[in-house]
Amino acid sequence: MSDVPAGTHAFGPQDGQLLLKVFREGVASKMGHDLTIEVKDWSAKADVNPDDLSQTSIEGTAQVPSFSVLEGTGGTKALSRTDKADIKKNIDEKILNGSPTISFRTTGAPDGNGSRFSVPGELTINGATRPTTVNVDLNGGKARVTFTVVQTEFGIKPFKAFMGALKVRDDVDVELEVPVPAGG
Repeated sequence: MSDVPAGTHAFGPQDGQLLLKVFREGVASKMGHDLTIEVKDWSAKADVNPDDLSQTSIEGTAQVPSFSVLEGTGGTKALSRTDKADIKKNIDEKILNGSPTISFRTTGAPDGNGSRFSVPGELTINGATRPTTVNVDLNGGKARVTFTVVQTEFGIKPFKAFMGALKVRDDVDVELEVPVPAGG
Protein backbone atom coordinates (compact mmCIF):
# COMPACT_ATOMS: atom_id res chain seq x y z
CA MET A 1 0.00 0.00 0.00
CA SER A 2 3.07 2.21 0.19
CA ASP A 3 2.66 2.77 -3.58
CA VAL A 4 -0.44 4.89 -2.90
CA PRO A 5 0.14 8.45 -1.65
CA ALA A 6 -1.48 9.66 1.57
CA GLY A 7 -4.74 11.52 1.24
CA THR A 8 -8.27 11.14 -0.08
CA HIS A 9 -8.57 9.74 -3.58
CA ALA A 10 -11.90 9.70 -5.44
CA PHE A 11 -12.72 7.52 -8.44
CA GLY A 12 -15.61 7.06 -10.84
CA PRO A 13 -16.43 5.83 -14.34
CA GLN A 14 -14.17 8.48 -15.86
CA ASP A 15 -11.21 6.73 -14.15
CA GLY A 16 -11.88 3.07 -14.79
CA GLN A 17 -14.35 0.32 -15.40
CA LEU A 18 -16.48 -1.62 -12.89
CA LEU A 19 -17.56 -5.00 -14.28
CA LEU A 20 -19.73 -7.86 -13.05
CA LYS A 21 -19.01 -11.32 -14.44
CA VAL A 22 -22.03 -13.63 -14.35
CA PHE A 23 -21.68 -17.29 -15.29
CA ARG A 24 -24.22 -19.95 -16.21
CA GLU A 25 -24.59 -23.52 -15.00
CA GLY A 26 -27.04 -26.39 -15.20
CA VAL A 27 -27.79 -29.11 -17.72
CA ALA A 28 -29.00 -26.56 -20.29
CA SER A 29 -26.10 -24.13 -19.74
CA LYS A 30 -25.07 -24.36 -23.41
CA MET A 31 -28.24 -22.46 -24.28
CA GLY A 32 -27.46 -19.50 -22.02
CA HIS A 33 -24.71 -16.90 -21.92
CA ASP A 34 -21.94 -15.93 -19.55
CA LEU A 35 -22.46 -12.20 -19.09
CA THR A 36 -20.20 -9.21 -18.65
CA ILE A 37 -22.17 -6.34 -17.13
CA GLU A 38 -20.76 -2.84 -16.86
CA VAL A 39 -21.76 -0.53 -14.02
CA LYS A 40 -21.86 2.89 -15.66
CA ASP A 41 -22.62 4.95 -12.53
CA TRP A 42 -20.36 4.22 -9.57
CA SER A 43 -18.07 6.04 -7.17
CA ALA A 44 -15.29 5.03 -4.82
CA LYS A 45 -13.20 6.87 -2.27
CA ALA A 46 -9.99 5.77 -0.58
CA ASP A 47 -8.67 7.62 2.46
CA VAL A 48 -5.08 6.41 2.59
CA ASN A 49 -2.58 6.66 5.42
CA PRO A 50 0.42 4.52 4.36
CA ASP A 51 2.11 5.16 7.72
CA ASP A 52 -0.84 3.78 9.72
CA LEU A 53 -2.99 1.37 7.73
CA SER A 54 -5.55 1.25 10.54
CA GLN A 55 -6.40 4.81 9.47
CA THR A 56 -7.00 3.75 5.85
CA SER A 57 -10.55 3.28 4.59
CA ILE A 58 -12.31 2.52 1.32
CA GLU A 59 -15.94 3.00 0.41
CA GLY A 60 -17.88 2.74 -2.79
CA THR A 61 -21.35 2.71 -4.31
CA ALA A 62 -22.82 1.33 -7.52
CA GLN A 63 -26.12 2.50 -8.96
CA VAL A 64 -28.13 -0.54 -10.06
CA PRO A 65 -30.14 1.32 -12.75
CA SER A 66 -26.84 1.99 -14.54
CA PHE A 67 -26.08 -1.71 -15.12
CA SER A 68 -25.59 -2.43 -18.82
CA VAL A 69 -24.97 -5.80 -20.48
CA LEU A 70 -21.72 -5.43 -22.44
CA GLU A 71 -21.53 -8.93 -23.83
CA GLY A 72 -22.76 -12.46 -23.58
CA THR A 73 -20.46 -15.32 -24.50
CA GLY A 74 -21.50 -18.86 -25.30
CA GLY A 75 -25.10 -19.70 -25.91
CA THR A 76 -26.82 -20.98 -29.01
CA LYS A 77 -27.17 -17.50 -30.55
CA ALA A 78 -25.73 -14.04 -30.03
CA LEU A 79 -27.47 -11.72 -27.57
CA SER A 80 -29.72 -9.24 -29.34
CA ARG A 81 -30.50 -5.72 -28.17
CA THR A 82 -33.87 -7.08 -26.96
CA ASP A 83 -32.15 -9.90 -25.04
CA LYS A 84 -29.89 -7.38 -23.31
CA ALA A 85 -32.89 -5.20 -22.41
CA ASP A 86 -34.71 -8.25 -21.00
CA ILE A 87 -31.67 -9.19 -18.91
CA LYS A 88 -31.44 -5.65 -17.53
CA LYS A 89 -35.17 -5.65 -16.74
CA ASN A 90 -34.83 -8.98 -14.89
CA ILE A 91 -31.87 -7.63 -12.88
CA ASP A 92 -33.74 -4.43 -11.94
CA GLU A 93 -37.15 -5.91 -11.21
CA LYS A 94 -36.70 -9.57 -10.25
CA ILE A 95 -33.15 -10.11 -9.03
CA LEU A 96 -32.36 -6.87 -7.20
CA ASN A 97 -36.02 -6.05 -6.52
CA GLY A 98 -35.74 -2.39 -7.44
CA SER A 99 -32.90 -1.78 -4.94
CA PRO A 100 -31.18 1.30 -6.38
CA THR A 101 -27.76 1.15 -4.70
CA ILE A 102 -25.10 -1.38 -3.76
CA SER A 103 -22.46 -0.17 -1.30
CA PHE A 104 -19.17 -1.27 0.27
CA ARG A 105 -17.23 0.15 3.21
CA THR A 106 -14.17 -1.09 5.02
CA THR A 107 -14.39 -2.43 8.55
CA GLY A 108 -10.68 -2.90 9.21
CA ALA A 109 -7.18 -2.15 8.04
CA PRO A 110 -5.81 -3.55 4.78
CA ASP A 111 -3.81 -6.75 5.28
CA GLY A 112 -0.83 -7.53 3.13
CA ASN A 113 2.35 -5.91 1.99
CA GLY A 114 3.84 -4.44 -1.10
CA SER A 115 1.49 -4.51 -4.03
CA ARG A 116 -1.09 -7.11 -2.90
CA PHE A 117 -3.43 -6.85 0.03
CA SER A 118 -6.94 -7.67 1.16
CA VAL A 119 -9.41 -5.29 2.75
CA PRO A 120 -12.16 -6.49 5.12
CA GLY A 121 -15.46 -4.71 4.76
CA GLU A 122 -19.22 -4.84 4.53
CA LEU A 123 -21.18 -5.11 1.31
CA THR A 124 -24.84 -4.05 1.25
CA ILE A 125 -27.19 -5.36 -1.45
CA ASN A 126 -31.01 -5.35 -1.27
CA GLY A 127 -30.82 -4.04 2.29
CA ALA A 128 -28.73 -7.04 3.45
CA THR A 129 -25.24 -6.33 4.77
CA ARG A 130 -22.63 -9.09 4.83
CA PRO A 131 -18.89 -9.23 5.49
CA THR A 132 -16.86 -9.18 2.27
CA THR A 133 -13.13 -9.22 1.62
CA VAL A 134 -11.91 -7.13 -1.29
CA ASN A 135 -8.58 -8.02 -2.92
CA VAL A 136 -6.37 -5.24 -4.28
CA ASP A 137 -3.41 -5.70 -6.61
CA LEU A 138 -1.25 -2.67 -7.42
CA ASN A 139 0.69 -3.27 -10.62
CA GLY A 140 1.90 -1.13 -13.50
CA GLY A 141 0.31 2.07 -12.18
CA LYS A 142 -3.10 0.40 -11.87
CA ALA A 143 -5.12 -0.80 -8.92
CA ARG A 144 -7.11 -3.94 -9.72
CA VAL A 145 -9.84 -4.68 -7.19
CA THR A 146 -11.62 -8.04 -7.19
CA PHE A 147 -14.11 -9.88 -5.02
CA THR A 148 -16.93 -12.38 -5.31
CA VAL A 149 -20.56 -11.88 -4.36
CA VAL A 150 -22.54 -14.96 -3.36
CA GLN A 151 -26.06 -13.92 -4.33
CA THR A 152 -27.94 -16.16 -1.88
CA GLU A 153 -26.05 -14.59 1.05
CA PHE A 154 -27.91 -11.38 0.19
CA GLY A 155 -31.33 -12.98 -0.22
CA ILE A 156 -31.02 -13.03 -4.01
CA LYS A 157 -32.36 -16.02 -5.90
CA PRO A 158 -30.07 -16.62 -8.89
CA PHE A 159 -31.96 -16.42 -12.18
CA LYS A 160 -33.32 -19.72 -13.57
CA ALA A 161 -34.99 -20.68 -16.83
CA PHE A 162 -36.30 -23.85 -18.43
CA MET A 163 -37.58 -25.18 -15.09
CA GLY A 164 -34.15 -24.75 -13.52
CA ALA A 165 -32.20 -26.54 -16.26
CA LEU A 166 -30.46 -23.25 -17.07
CA LYS A 167 -29.41 -21.06 -14.17
CA VAL A 168 -27.01 -18.36 -13.16
CA ARG A 169 -24.20 -19.49 -10.88
CA ASP A 170 -24.59 -18.22 -7.30
CA ASP A 171 -21.14 -16.54 -7.38
CA VAL A 172 -20.79 -13.27 -9.30
CA ASP A 173 -17.26 -11.91 -9.82
CA VAL A 174 -16.69 -8.18 -9.45
CA GLU A 175 -13.71 -6.45 -11.10
CA LEU A 176 -12.63 -2.82 -10.89
CA GLU A 177 -9.53 -1.29 -12.38
CA VAL A 178 -8.46 2.31 -11.74
CA PRO A 179 -5.14 4.17 -11.97
CA VAL A 180 -3.00 4.45 -8.84
CA PRO A 181 -3.04 8.14 -7.86
CA ALA A 182 0.06 10.12 -8.85
CA GLY A 183 2.70 10.79 -6.24
CA GLY A 184 2.89 7.20 -4.98
